[in-house]
Amino acid sequence: MSRSPLMPVEDAIEQLLLMANEQQLADSEVLALDEARGRMLASDLVATLDLPPWPNSAMDGYALNLADLDQQPLAVSQRVYAGAAPEALLPGTCARIFTGAPVPPGANCVEMQENVEVLDDGRVRFLQPLKVEQNIRAQGQENRVGDILLRAGKRLGPFELAVAAGQGLAQLHVVRRPKVALLSTGDELVEPGQPLRPGSIYNSNRVLLGHWLRELGCEVIDAGILPDHPAQTRLKLEQLQVSADLILTTGGVSAGDADCLGQVLRDSGKPLLWKLAIKPGKPLTVGHFGAVPVIGLPGNPTSALVTFGLLARPYLLRIQGVEDVTPLSFTVDAGFDWHKAGGRREYLRVKLEAGRAVLYPNQSSGVLLGATWADGLVEIPENSTHNLGDPLRFIPFNELF
Repeated sequence: MSRSPLMPVEDAIEQLLLMANEQQLADSEVLALDEARGRMLASDLVATLDLPPWPNSAMDGYALNLADLDQQPLAVSQRVYAGAAPEALLPGTCARIFTGAPVPPGANCVEMQENVEVLDDGRVRFLQPLKVEQNIRAQGQENRVGDILLRAGKRLGPFELAVAAGQGLAQLHVVRRPKVALLSTGDELVEPGQPLRPGSIYNSNRVLLGHWLRELGCEVIDAGILPDHPAQTRLKLEQLQVSADLILTTGGVSAGDADCLGQVLRDSGKPLLWKLAIKPGKPLTVGHFGAVPVIGLPGNPTSALVTFGLLARPYLLRIQGVEDVTPLSFTVDAGFDWHKAGGRREYLRVKLEAGRAVLYPNQSSGVLLGATWADGLVEIPENSTHNLGDPLRFIPFNELF
């Protein structure tokens, strides 16, 4: 087989997102707010209430009509607490009011209690200049009925769920969880807790990706470990395509004799991508087996980490309706020299120290421990070298999760 050119990272992401656009999940379900954290909103959340629903006081103090100032000191005609329904303000009086309480009809100003003098007879004198609407939160200051508060595809965290609660909603329509079949390949793999055979290693990728998938709102179908055998690989894919929205695999996607997954996809499926201009993670395969998408990640742990975070993650978010799937990143200064210009874009594990990105000593794609030490990845563009202090793009791990 002739060697195919390496595909740039941006082109691979673009193709994955085009594929995701055609396969967005249409099904939704209704969940209570307490169950909806981390899920994607299925439809726009439209305000049915003004917030605040009525003008209210921003602080403890006294509510008055400025037209009555020339009659001060003013008698206190009522006390208004949060949760109360005030009476209209009597002319020539003021109201004792507390934070969050509705402003009485007829009042157009609230003065904080620190700026008033309460006389012995209980009347109030105002000591500072005042203006209309001072210290009053206007009705609809946060939102008006009909405003779109949250767009479909918004991931629901504590802030978003609180916004829904503020509209009186106890339930939300969310996109159903994508069903992702997670399949590890390789004769050398053993699950944790089992005896380690000669020449074998424990399967860490299943744990890493299983938790990561759940963090992204997916339902994980644990498909176990598949031996390096073409017929068994084909049979397993046939079984998984019945129940999965995506088959996510690790290992077996390179060009070696034992790399059966890539071989089966090329022979029986519809491969789209093959070999990326990325390090680590070049041997990534994306395609379909039947009608089901397959993303085949490399088997080395850090290669799987990088390619999942940068390529599989955007796909999984997009099929759930998320529009902006690009991870937030920012520029940091390099805390190292990099004089090895390479033809692939490199992603290095780094820790931020005093605003500079410091390299983990061992950047091997087989070393996962560096991810526990690091804060994220810095991006080294293709064919570039860098000196200490040069600006580099930094992607935090917590953003990828």
